[in-house]
Amino acid sequence: MSQMERIERTGVVAIVRLDDYGHAPAMAKALFEGGIEAVEFTYTNPAAGEAVRATKEALGDAMLVGAGTVLDPETARAAILQGADFIVTPTLQVDTIRLCLRYSVPSVIGAFTPTEILTAWEAGASVVKVFPASVGGPRYLKDVGGPLPQIKLIPTGGVSVENAGDFIRAGAMAVAMGSNLVGADIVRNQNWPALTSRAKEIVEVVRAATSTRNQ
Repeated sequence: MSQMERIERTGVVAIVRLDDYGHAPAMAKALFEGGIEAVEFTYTNPAAGEAVRATKEALGDAMLVGAGTVLDPETARAAILQGADFIVTPTLQVDTIRLCLRYSVPSVIGAFTPTEILTAWEAGASVVKVFPASVGGPRYLKDVGGPLPQIKLIPTGGVSVENAGDFIRAGAMAVAMGSNLVGADIVRNQNWPALTSRAKEIVEVVRAATSTRNQ
């Protein structure tokens, strides 16, 4: 099973955007125990590369570890060399897609308009990240997916337990959640049971929505 097939099966990517990545492996383990198999450490923190490396070293293939907020192919290559299983960008970056294809590493490419989404897909993106998803909501995702059913979409930005199911029913292959899942207070207090509980909650919501959509 490929990395993207695993993400589609579990339906959730956890985005970690924090000032402190010192507890990265413990965070990932708590998320995994809650049923989430993909975590993304954003490169807004210069320690992201070390977080990727440490988490892969601790959990191996059990957890897919991605590099997020990648702004150029140079950063993508550095992340891949640290062990990143997938690369995520906030914007349409054809050069980064090409770099990922060269290394046979999946790319999740940020886009918003139908033109950007199709351009990313035709350039070779594994998945298109619809960002910011909060602007159009599930209805926008459904409208975009109508004429572009072949494109795998992951909404990001403003996804919560309350609307995640709506995004899945609108056609999302998975959802990506940041602070609504991995909160700074939980990590600061190392409250891993609370993080696992949050993970279980969102996974259950997504699974229920997927089951309803497939009926």
